[in-house]
Amino acid sequence: MIVAKTFKYDVVDGIATITLDRPDTLNSLTFEVYAELKATFVALEHEDDVHAVVITGAGRGFCSGGSLHDIIKPLFEMDARGRLQFTRLTGALIGAIRALRKPVVAAQNGVAARAGAVIALACDFRVMAEDAKIAFLFVKVGLAGADMGAAWLLPQVVGLGRAMEILMLGEPVKAPEALAMGLVHRVVPKDRVLDEATTLARRLAAGPRFALGMTKEMLNREPTLTLEAALEAEAQAQQICMDTVDFKEAYEAFVGKREPKFLGR
Repeated sequence: MIVAKTFKYDVVDGIATITLDRPDTLNSLTFEVYAELKATFVALEHEDDVHAVVITGAGRGFCSGGSLHDIIKPLFEMDARGRLQFTRLTGALIGAIRALRKPVVAAQNGVAARAGAVIALACDFRVMAEDAKIAFLFVKVGLAGADMGAAWLLPQVVGLGRAMEILMLGEPVKAPEALAMGLVHRVVPKDRVLDEATTLARRLAAGPRFALGMTKEMLNREPTLTLEAALEAEAQAQQICMDTVDFKEAYEAFVGKREPKFLGR
């Protein structure tokens, strides 16, 4: 059972909700928050009562990135080895979100900036408040826009040209523009963001969970494969899914003219 110390965590009807809980700093991240988030996403793989995850922020913002006082300032006191350990930790969080074979939905209730933007990007679905922005601001502070996997993830979502513009100029992307370019999936009034994200998570949780996990895994793997290798990988993945109870259940439900009841195996 997961017990969180640096953010809020609860599970209701198979949906785990992670709420970043430092509203006075727009839910900025500390070393401890990074580490616990990473450990939580790793542990969620083995939480049998969790079928989908929602991550959101308390108060006005989703996440403003690394804390100026708790992370940025201490970085200047570290040597190169210490800073590399930190950047590897931030990347490990993104890797854990992507590796989790369960759907993850970002409920972006307000600004998502710097690391907060990449956390939202790493989620499988993004629901954004109509007055929110997403901002990859790394170049604004003299850092590479290629941070925490952003240069790998963003081109796959919006294309290389758009990713180049977003990461190299560092300008915030407003909700309507984010929706138009496919950076987010839904834009809704702020007071509906969490409900919309949770509804989407419930829909995913009720689906064929094993097949959804396999789909996410293949989407992660295939960008590095040739077409021939991807075709073979998909053939093997589909054969594995054909051995599941859910595949048989889908057939029997169709024949019986009823809704399928998927068990995730």
